[in-house]
Amino acid sequence: MANLHANGIDIEYEAFGDASAEPLLLIMGFGRQLIAWPDAFCTALADRGFRVIRYDNRDVGLTTTSGAPYTLDDMADDAAGLLTALEITAAHVVGASMGGAIAQLLAIRRPEMALSLTSIMSAPDRPDQVGTDPQVLRRLAEPPAADRDGAIDRAVRMARVVGTQATFDEARVRDLAAREWDRDFSHDGPARHGQAMAAAGDRTQALGRLSIPALVIHGEADPLVPVAAGRRTAEAIPGASLLVVPGMGHDLPQPFWHQVIDAIAEVAGRARTAV
Repeated sequence: MANLHANGIDIEYEAFGDASAEPLLLIMGFGRQLIAWPDAFCTALADRGFRVIRYDNRDVGLTTTSGAPYTLDDMADDAAGLLTALEITAAHVVGASMGGAIAQLLAIRRPEMALSLTSIMSAPDRPDQVGTDPQVLRRLAEPPAADRDGAIDRAVRMARVVGTQATFDEARVRDLAAREWDRDFSHDGPARHGQAMAAAGDRTQALGRLSIPALVIHGEADPLVPVAAGRRTAEAIPGASLLVVPGMGHDLPQPFWHQVIDAIAEVAGRARTAV
């Protein structure tokens, strides 16, 4: 892992694969760190011919923590700044959940930097338009844990509510939560991520102006961002393809990686053909 100064902050990132391969930027979601993109998932993408870059969004992990409010636009500019600092003029952009919204905004704000767009388990709307079950929202509104064990237990409760139930792996959830706590124990960032999401506008019209190959991936059983939000995203982007994964919740379990990676490689291939 390494750290670069970009867009006024220090951004922690890690790269997989050949440095001369086509760059692919992975953007993680609300309160999550770069390690939430599993090493094996990143390696599998690299094996498909990409230079895979994952990074900590501002306020989580080892990227700059800021006491000042900011927007999802600022976070999209962070992604653009990281690519520029890495001397990458354009990349395939892949975002999950809030990271999907950031990826959408990167493509909207800096279309020359997005070779293709993959939006995973995200929406084009304001958060209050997504249609999340109120019971799920109440569970997510639980206060952050005060210690490591509490944070791990909370992560398990959250994963049981929003994740893919058929593939639920408590040991994996506990391991990731422990590693995230050990990398960053301040935990102030998620509250500011929430503020940025709450202030986000509707991107539907702006997505309609995109002209890059696009893919939308969504779990059919997602209780946090219902699959209807993924359908709206795909409908908003001209020519976008939609992959609805039966049984998948608001996560990316290993049994689904193969079809997800195949779909990402396919949309990247469309970008090459379009050049």
